[in-house]
Amino acid sequence: MSQTNRDRLLHLREKALEGGGAQRIEEQHKKGKLTARERIDVLLDEGSFEEIGMFVQHRSTDFGLDKQKFLGDGVVTGHGTIEGRRVVVFSQDFTVFGGSLSEAHAEKICKIMDLALKLGVPIIGLNDSGGARIQEGVVSLGGYADIFLRNTLASGVVPQISAILGPCAGGAVYSPAITDFILMVKNTSYMFVTGPNVVKTVTHEEVSFEKLGGAMTHATKSGVAHFALENEVECLATIRRLLSFIPLNNMDDPPFVSPKDDPERREQALDSLIPDNPNKPYDMKEVIKLVCDDGDFFEVHELYAPNIIVGFARLGGYPVGIVANQPAVLAGVLDIDSSLKGARFVRFCDAFNIPLVVFEDVPGFLPGTDQEWRGIIKHGAKLLYAFCEATVPRLTVITRKAYGGAYDVMNSKHIRGDMNFAWPSAEIAVMGPRGAVEIIFKKEIASAPDPDKALEEKVNEYREKFANPFVAAERGYIDEVILPSETRPKLIRALQFLENKVDANPKKKHGNIPL
Repeated sequence: MSQTNRDRLLHLREKALEGGGAQRIEEQHKKGKLTARERIDVLLDEGSFEEIGMFVQHRSTDFGLDKQKFLGDGVVTGHGTIEGRRVVVFSQDFTVFGGSLSEAHAEKICKIMDLALKLGVPIIGLNDSGGARIQEGVVSLGGYADIFLRNTLASGVVPQISAILGPCAGGAVYSPAITDFILMVKNTSYMFVTGPNVVKTVTHEEVSFEKLGGAMTHATKSGVAHFALENEVECLATIRRLLSFIPLNNMDDPPFVSPKDDPERREQALDSLIPDNPNKPYDMKEVIKLVCDDGDFFEVHELYAPNIIVGFARLGGYPVGIVANQPAVLAGVLDIDSSLKGARFVRFCDAFNIPLVVFEDVPGFLPGTDQEWRGIIKHGAKLLYAFCEATVPRLTVITRKAYGGAYDVMNSKHIRGDMNFAWPSAEIAVMGPRGAVEIIFKKEIASAPDPDKALEEKVNEYREKFANPFVAAERGYIDEVILPSETRPKLIRALQFLENKVDANPKKKHGNIPL
């Protein structure tokens, strides 16, 4: 190699590492944001990143773009490892053309997505972009569509994770929306289809960037964001932790970790956790943490629809997806938002071979005109569909209430639940005792000398007959009634028993989930 070519290579490498230049990097830091390359350094194992496409430049000549060229064209792409496991990553560089997407920029992203599918490794996108590069017109829009197609084809094949670390607006939002998990950073990232200025022009609403599409808006109101983090370092660390529970692809097994926590551990605190009063709430997260390995529960979508809990944990070293009703919020009732949240999580776990563990305490679906008019029927059916379709090992523990259609939906034996347990406190019935009695014995109670006393007697009679798990156990709908303290070893043994489970759905192109 001639000295000239060697010097040229080293110079180009040095130039590429400068991004948009020192001044723009300084502006990025002043906003509390890392650069594209700094983010990759934090995300990946030290020294593992191998860059692809460092010297790529745009090919546009209009609007003076021929005089503005930067190596890499506003996105850093390549592969590396997280805890020794291979991933591909793209990191948009806001210091170059505001991270805007051009034809060349999109081609770089598509190249590593294609490689990820061939190799069966996760795709991580670090988004920080002003949107389409307007000077390139329809070519940049075509670039977005090329990415959207790959997101869709990769869905259910390799995990896809999107971190929103700055602006993400217009067409750009639809790539993250197709991916499996979206993480946002409070006060520095936002997502929306149309910005505050357009909203004001069209609807006359005045709204800030943060309120319209900030991290907390999407984490609490829309459910678009699964995580809202305090800063970028915490966000990138959360991606690393998330990946520790999930396989590299849909043909891989979730990563097993030899447990330090005794698989036979019995937790006596669970025996007294359920209140004697069936209408009194308790925190289902306490149940989850007492049962899983080392009390380590990684919650997903924590701030959205908190009446249902979803997240990852380990049982005997096996990663599992937890779905649980939360009686401490809205009595654990299922509504539109919780149904959507649960269904999305169940389908992810099923796509990537992660067993499902359900903790059930559900009084039913939320009544009212608002829910009915907004489609609780079709949205509730999504959660039902997701469970029915799932072929991974599926375990259920009914801790207290399992009423009405919600009993069926929450991974019941009738929809292919594999092992269904119930605590002695379980109440499995069409509806709550009082409501049932008021319907069944309406005339009898009304004609009684003391209607209140008659109602109470019938309620106690109904509770004695149905507010326990033994009728369901007699039918085989419950495989075993267990002491709460036995829950952890029972679940771990069931997972070990089901490790080689094989189940299948009828051959078809795809089902028609009630969207």
